[in-house]
Amino acid sequence: MKNVLVAGLIAVAALVGCKSQTGVVVGNEKFKVSVPALSTDVKQGETQVVRVSVEREDGFKQSVKLEMKAPTGLSVDPDNTTVNAGDKGDLQLKITAAKDAPLGDQKIMVKGTPENGDPVELDFKVTVSAK
Repeated sequence: MKNVLVAGLIAVAALVGCKSQTGVVVGNEKFKVSVPALSTDVKQGETQVVRVSVEREDGFKQSVKLEMKAPTGLSVDPDNTTVNAGDKGDLQLKITAAKDAPLGDQKIMVKGTPENGDPVELDFKVTVSAK
């Protein structure tokens, strides 16, 4: 019974673990940028790691430039990078809250820009708490 419960929780976590935005570049070529769907909790002066990914669909073979923008008091490392056509597409971002970061919910913006085509933009929530 315990194994069934654990498997169920993992399945639910997989379903709600990320939100994504799909961009169409040319014809049916598509790419998707995914960010955490649930808020990431970070304490003032500490760092958390989150996963952002670029998934290629329907023959999409372009590089995608990712730019991340954090509000005052938060920093993202890296704050920009390129996921090349042959790369896996998974990225680990380090979210750091300054010692005096404002408490409460903040949003980090992620913009994915293909070599040719329109960019996609989405955000994810970070909740800053006192240390």
